[in-house]
Amino acid sequence: MNTKEQKYLSKLGEKIKKLREEKHYEQKAFAFDHEIGRTQLYMIENGKTNPRLLTLMKIANGLDISLSELLNL
Repeated sequence: MNTKEQKYLSKLGEKIKKLREEKHYEQKAFAFDHEIGRTQLYMIENGKTNPRLLTLMKIANGLDISLSELLNL
């Protein structure tokens, strides 16, 4: 993964974490309620993994936003 990709994944993770916290969702509860592994969500929020499209769709749905809104950084 190059530097530009890493920066994007870090920003995406920060955005997901911020939006989740604004909805007063704990990481573990959000992951469970939206069928995402807690460790996977942790890795996404910390920019340490490149999430699959289906996972991003679940996250966007859980945050009540569109996928395009989630990915627009």
